Amino acid sequence: MSRSDSNNDNKASGRQGGTFRKKSYARGNSPVKKNVAPKKPSNPNILRLNRYVANSGVCSRREADIFIAAGSVTVNGKAVTEMGYKVNLTDEVKFDGRLLNPIKKEYIILNKPKDFVTVSKDGRGNRSAMGLISNATRAKLLPVGKMDKSSMGLMLFTNDGELSTRLNSPKNGLRKIYHVELTKPFKSADLKRVQDGLMVEEKIVRVQDISYIDNAPKNQVGIEIYSTRNNIVRRLFEELDYELVKLDLVVYAGITKKDLPRGHWRPLTEQEVINLGMIK
Repeated sequence: MSRSDSNNDNKASGRQGGTFRKKSYARGNSPVKKNVAPKKPSNPNILRLNRYVANSGVCSRREADIFIAAGSVTVNGKAVTEMGYKVNLTDEVKFDGRLLNPIKKEYIILNKPKDFVTVSKDGRGNRSAMGLISNATRAKLLPVGKMDKSSMGLMLFTNDGELSTRLNSPKNGLRKIYHVELTKPFKSADLKRVQDGLMVEEKIVRVQDISYIDNAPKNQVGIEIYSTRNNIVRRLFEELDYELVKLDLVVYAGITKKDLPRGHWRPLTEQEVINLGMIK
């Protein structure tokens, strides 16, 4: 065999060797995928103790760990100092002897559009304001007060039943400012009658202020009122034989519509919640 033939044989054998041989991807040689067990869904009725305490509004989770370690938290009458301890929502948890409620309180303000009912379902297929905040939180929220279908503006939703009761109490008249648009100009004589106090359904309605809207036709007025009576502003103008085109609640207990487009919602700021909580 010549030297050239030998070299050719060596090259051929080299091609068949590990240097040039293609990798085999036979089924038997493919990587084996491990079977991963699906994660078990967490039980929403069981919480870590620090989260339970934090959700009650006492403090942050980090601070709760400190109080738990110090023995300030009891579960069903016994002090618990174990980190990571889990409790059931049905357990009785106390902080320094005070019973805690673990359901986190939520506060959502909505700029309600016209032609949306307040309730979640009215049996007539109407669009609901509740539907507009359905993705705001998993908590079950309820509206504070009522707003009829044709009205628009600020609506507060919360699961804080104690606050809702206080805000709806006739003793706690909240500052509300409405932008009202009528089908005809509002007479100055009627404006004076409202300022002096107008009888509606055998009760005098007193307003803090009423005036024409600056740089707008005389059929548009602003009215500031503290009454908690349902639809009282609409009934006030109807008593004077005016039909409303628009009734828009633009200020509610110090909360404004600024930077909140129609149909949108936002959570209240911490300061706004504090301000509402000061209403007794």
